[in-house]
Amino acid sequence: MPDTEKLHIEKPRVERPHLDASQGERLSADAYRQDFRGRRWVADGRDSWKLERQQDFQEPRNKSWQAFSRGEWSEAVRLIEQTRDSLLKLSRDAEAHRSHFFRVRVVEKPIVPYLEWELTSLRMRAELLGKIKVWEPEKLSGTERLAQMEESGPLPEIVTLGGHTLYQVLYDDRGIADGAIRFTDSGLIEHWERFIQDLYGEAEDMAPFFDREVAPLTALRSKRESQQEA
Repeated sequence: MPDTEKLHIEKPRVERPHLDASQGERLSADAYRQDFRGRRWVADGRDSWKLERQQDFQEPRNKSWQAFSRGEWSEAVRLIEQTRDSLLKLSRDAEAHRSHFFRVRVVEKPIVPYLEWELTSLRMRAELLGKIKVWEPEKLSGTERLAQMEESGPLPEIVTLGGHTLYQVLYDDRGIADGAIRFTDSGLIEHWERFIQDLYGEAEDMAPFFDREVAPLTALRSKRESQQEA
């Protein structure tokens, strides 16, 4: 008989769920933000999940992104650091509600400038909140798998809240947030949660990925800025 302790049984991968926009409710950007805040802590003891796929966004409401877009890297980093207290409060709230927010960030190479900024922000969130991982298509035959998952179109930007709400977050052609489509079907939410959890299990923790892949890029960016100021 085979030595079952030495056998490696690969866990079946969860297929990408179908998402029919006509089955959800369209929310404007302001309505989405308000709805999200109202539903965030509704279900204590239930975690939330986020999948980020698109590689480039614009975030004109974010002061750090504004500085980054102006080419002021040190100011962008300083403003990221200013969010530390609010993230610590969020961490305390998550513990109080026993409800944590898990995030999978798809990162393709070469890493675009926007992702240098976003991953710098996520690095601090991971430090204070944990639960953030990077999924690289280049790893684990991921490029082929990503192509298979996206045969019907790019993966959507997904947020689930506590097992009761799913948002497909929308962006316009410039990459600016344009509201969301809200879904409340429990079966759909469960399927997307399992799909994101599957990717999360394959992904790499933020800290080692950042130190290896992003820190050298941001160090060069800081050096160039210092040389320009000299």
